[in-house]
Amino acid sequence: MEVILIQDVDNLGAAHEKVNVKNGYARNFLIPGKLAVEASPGNLKQMEERLKQFKKKEDKLLAEMNKVIEVLKASPLKIGAKTGTSGKIFGSVTSIQLARAIRDQKGYEIDRRRIHIVDEVKELGTYKAKIDFGNGNETEAEFEVIAE
Repeated sequence: MEVILIQDVDNLGAAHEKVNVKNGYARNFLIPGKLAVEASPGNLKQMEERLKQFKKKEDKLLAEMNKVIEVLKASPLKIGAKTGTSGKIFGSVTSIQLARAIRDQKGYEIDRRRIHIVDEVKELGTYKAKIDFGNGNETEAEFEVIAE
C-alpha cells in the first residue's frame, strides 16, 4: 500500500515522502497514529501544494537570514565591560551580552543559545563569535570589548 508520510518515521522515511508499506502496517500503525495518509490522487495534490508553500517559506527565510548575516558582517559590535587597571575585565563576556548587543545595535533578535563565543573573553580587544541559524547556515560575527 502506498502512503504519504505526514511526519518523519524512523527506518521508513521523511515527512512529505511517498513510501510503499505493507497493508497492516499502514492500517494499524501509520494511519491511526496520524503519521501517514493514503496516497490517493487528492492527497498527492495536497502534498505537492504543501511542498510548494514550504519551499516558498524556506526561500523567504533564507533571504532574511542572508540579510541579517550582511548586517552582522558590516561592522563589529561594541560591548562595554568594567575593567581593572591592567586592562582585564571583571568576569567575562557571555552570549547573553552578545545577544543583547545585537538587538540594541543591529535591531535583530537572536537567541543566545545560537551564539557561541570562540575564545574566552577576559581582556579588552576584538573577538569572534559563531552564530548558528540552523539548517547548516552559520556565520562569524566580530565584536569589540571596550571599557565602560
